[in-house]
Amino acid sequence: MQGPSDLKKRPWYYCVDCSYGFSPLDKVLEISRKKHQFDIQKKSTKTAAEMPFSGSSELFAELTGHSVSDHFMHTTFEEVGAYACLEDVIPSKEKIAKRSQEVNERAWQPVLVVASDGAHVPTRPKAKRDEKRGKGRWQEAKGFRIYLLGKDRIVHVASWHQIQNEEQFGDDLLLVASRIPQNDLRIGLLGDGADWLWKHMTSCFPKGRQILDYFHCAEHIHKVGRLQYGEGSQKCLEWVESTLTRLFYAEVDNVIWGLQRMKPRDDLAKEEIRKLIGYLDNNRERIHYRGDRIGGYPIGSGGIESANKFISHTRMKRSGAWWVKETGNEMLAIRCAIYNGTYDQVFDKYKKDQLSA
Repeated sequence: MQGPSDLKKRPWYYCVDCSYGFSPLDKVLEISRKKHQFDIQKKSTKTAAEMPFSGSSELFAELTGHSVSDHFMHTTFEEVGAYACLEDVIPSKEKIAKRSQEVNERAWQPVLVVASDGAHVPTRPKAKRDEKRGKGRWQEAKGFRIYLLGKDRIVHVASWHQIQNEEQFGDDLLLVASRIPQNDLRIGLLGDGADWLWKHMTSCFPKGRQILDYFHCAEHIHKVGRLQYGEGSQKCLEWVESTLTRLFYAEVDNVIWGLQRMKPRDDLAKEEIRKLIGYLDNNRERIHYRGDRIGGYPIGSGGIESANKFISHTRMKRSGAWWVKETGNEMLAIRCAIYNGTYDQVFDKYKKDQLSA
């Protein structure tokens, strides 16, 4: 970033047998073998994580005065992204403990929220430059966000999103759970009605208080109300409000009993009523919103939804964007590292490996 530097003389060693050449001074001065040095690589990678490679190349040149091709930004990003593994992207046990102490300002234990959800990402098969791209499809980037509730603020702990299957999601969450001082915290587990989500959250945080996302639950109530009584009708509004009030006070059995006695308007309403009964029955132990509010737990999934938007949607769902799974996961990992405040250590790991090569 400081411009060209001229090294008049430096010792250079060359091995005839293995055809490997190196200079000890390069390692001491941390000189990259690439055209652009590590400080430019670090900043260009972070820029590429915010906007498309072509646009980030132009912006980088405008802001720094250094012309960097979009090809260089793309290849460097992929190389750095390969080092953004879960172990380095997630803060250390010591850092998480320190953040927990920052919010320990109440008379009772602070609340740690574990919220999980999926965000769909447009993907396509990997192909060479001269090959025709395969048909694209949407894949779910399963992720979680963990944060602490302070007196008047949220203290972020960790986020992680990847295009992966359920088993891999569970393994990732388990690793993060091992770094959290669970005995020193009250833990709230927040999610929608997906079984795979609750399976892994309760396994990794067995003492966590399970909370069904209030707004996800309300969507199901509103849908039945519209189909049964007509959208916007007075009867619909009255039924929805009274039902949500009963659920707020954990009267799940009364709501289910009322749905069972309801005479469906048509077959479509009948099917949605049936689904709602099953949904409430499966999640009855997670519906206790009044108690959650009294205890200082959140009842809405705004925390994970904002993480989905910031980490995935704003970069991955741009017009015309399609991602190879590997590159998409690298992008998600780098953005998580930036979000978690661990990007520096991810890049330092990449730089150390490059210098030792």
